[in-house]
Amino acid sequence: MNNLKQNITSIARKTAIALLVVTSVSGSALAAGGSIEGAPEPAHIDWSWAGVFGTFDRAQLQRGYQVYKEVCANCHAMDLVKFRNLSEPGGPEFSEAAVKALAAEYEIEDGPDAEGEMFMRPREPKDAMPAPFANNNAAKSSNGGALPPDLSLIAKARGHFSFKDMFMGRDGLTGGSNYLYNLLLGYEDEVPEYILAHDEHTNEMGKEADPNFTEEHFELGDSNFNNFFEGYKIAMAQPLDDDYVEYTDGTVATLEQQAEDVASFLIWAAEPKMEIRKSIGIKVLLYLIILAGLMYAVKRRIWENVRH
Repeated sequence: MNNLKQNITSIARKTAIALLVVTSVSGSALAAGGSIEGAPEPAHIDWSWAGVFGTFDRAQLQRGYQVYKEVCANCHAMDLVKFRNLSEPGGPEFSEAAVKALAAEYEIEDGPDAEGEMFMRPREPKDAMPAPFANNNAAKSSNGGALPPDLSLIAKARGHFSFKDMFMGRDGLTGGSNYLYNLLLGYEDEVPEYILAHDEHTNEMGKEADPNFTEEHFELGDSNFNNFFEGYKIAMAQPLDDDYVEYTDGTVATLEQQAEDVASFLIWAAEPKMEIRKSIGIKVLLYLIILAGLMYAVKRRIWENVRH
């Protein structure tokens, strides 16, 4: 019995330590944003879908898809997202007719036909979104040797789960959305003074800085400067600016609005069942609370006449 208690205590202690570590490192990439004197502070958006009860803004997701389609899709694929997903509950919820029209704008190779030949046909809702390049080598060749990442799960890849954020009214994955938002707004035409005046060899993320990022040897070359990218040098040129897209719903397409919309769309792409997950989670918690109350009442009823 003592060994069992010791094992349970050990497991509980390790679990608590793990949760503290996860909570402490969540969003660390952004938390260090203002650590260098003069560095801009990263923004933290009040996302509509954040928190335990948060839900996606359908209009925002539709605008985010428009930004992806007209800007991001020129370089980045979303291989794990199919057109039919755009009409499913919990997402942009385009009508089925709209999804068919969106898919039919692109072609895909199919076959073989009755003669054994491959042929091209309009894409259908069952098909994945088209990739901008035939293969990775073609993508690298068109982007100066850099491979644009697939954006299907980019929000998860750049985010951290945090119970602390979730129970403070934010979502556990806001690190990813805030990172993407700040990245899109973090470009500078010239290297800012706060970098040139920085003597230590660490960047905003607390990692070892690029050796070229010193006052004596600082050259961007073919790269671009971004305040919120690790190492500051990023191959991707600034993708957005004011009025890069003309929103079909009449929303003013400021740089901030486009960045917020596409970041939300990418969170949905990475977590398409988020609203369902939250709904089930709340119901399970309520069930467990009621069950705990019933078990406590049963325990009191059984043991009330037993002397201890």
